[in-house]
Amino acid sequence: MEQAASVNADPVQRSDSNGCYTQWRNWGAFWLLGLCNNFAYVVMLSAAHDILKKQESGNTTASASVTLAVDVQGGNSSNSSRYDCNPVSTAAVLLADILPTLVIKLFAPFLIHKVPYGIRVLFCVIMAAASFLLVSFSSAVWMSILGVIFASISSGLGELSFLSLTVFFSMDVLGGWGSGTGGAGVAGAFLYSGLTQIGLSPQITLLIMLVVPFAMLISYFLLLVPPPSLPQWKNREAEYAAVGSEERRRLMDGSEEGEQEKSTPEGGTAGPLTFTEKLHIIKGLVRFVFPLGLVYFAEYFINQGLMELLYFPGFFLSHAEQYRWYQTLYQVGVLVSRSSLCCVKIRKLWVLSMLQVVNAVLLLFAVRFLFMPSAWLVFTIVFYEGLLGGAAYVNTFYFISKETEHRQREFAMAAASVGDSLGIALAGLAAFPVHRYFCSL
Repeated sequence: MEQAASVNADPVQRSDSNGCYTQWRNWGAFWLLGLCNNFAYVVMLSAAHDILKKQESGNTTASASVTLAVDVQGGNSSNSSRYDCNPVSTAAVLLADILPTLVIKLFAPFLIHKVPYGIRVLFCVIMAAASFLLVSFSSAVWMSILGVIFASISSGLGELSFLSLTVFFSMDVLGGWGSGTGGAGVAGAFLYSGLTQIGLSPQITLLIMLVVPFAMLISYFLLLVPPPSLPQWKNREAEYAAVGSEERRRLMDGSEEGEQEKSTPEGGTAGPLTFTEKLHIIKGLVRFVFPLGLVYFAEYFINQGLMELLYFPGFFLSHAEQYRWYQTLYQVGVLVSRSSLCCVKIRKLWVLSMLQVVNAVLLLFAVRFLFMPSAWLVFTIVFYEGLLGGAAYVNTFYFISKETEHRQREFAMAAASVGDSLGIALAGLAAFPVHRYFCSL
């Protein structure tokens, strides 16, 4: 069928310029969707810290301890540990940020097909906008935490939805999505820091960033050129029922065209996936999800368990500045590698996993035995860490899209998105005892 041919097939070469224009529009739309989807998630952490500190500043009996517990990126001058530890590991904030996303990615792939894509996008936009507003106008701690949760919900639902959405377009849009998500980390960190640095309050900065959910709305509904096969405002089950009714009518009329469509293996006439079929697909995805999860486990074990302990007292940057540069260089590495799909494709995902584990072990020993000569070497390793993580992400979904059967592809892309979130959550749990151990030395 014509619809089936348009689903995740590489674009047919067309002589007219309109085809190329449409292809670039879709690539740009997915780049912006990736950027906007992860932007609130990236910004909320830093913004929530600033808002929380201001809320607690009026409490003279608790302000000092609360500020130390919340300002996870700063140094702790009262701490006697050689690692200049914070009372609370950065892993605590990581878990609050990732657990809602993880829950969504675990269960939503089995149910989300009942919700049309247009409604999903509207919901993500509302959640992202609400997160900025809640944290900006929060008058209590619970409101700021709720804002972070809303950002996490928006990011998690958006990621699995947009990854599923890529199957309706040419495969190059996956590169646009990956590059956009990589750019979100760099843009979010620089924009929030830059606006607050020039004197704007965190509240005003967050209100300015309401333009990001609006940009997501524009990217999806105006910039993206949807194919006829995309179920924009109706769910997949309704679409299958409509197709089945049309075919039955044609068969009753004796239409040869109806016979041909029935015999087409990828014509969408097989109906929605059953629960058993979905479990079978998940079993086949393990070879992709496990390496991706391992990469992200090692990656965030470094980011949230070790980075704050890699402190060089004699360096020209303060502890807080060293930590911020670690995070920034990591995000730059992610951006570079997630944008590389058009140039380099890596099928051996296990190689990336093992290299990232080597990074984690090396830095774990570096924290324990303090043999790193300078922060410059750690900067290099952290940038390399970001390259590995970004490459694992974008190549995992590229090969899932390429090697999965047409009918299973949409579900597979959504289900596989749990890999990175599961690895991040496990890394957050593993980082707690590590932080406690080193800070007791």
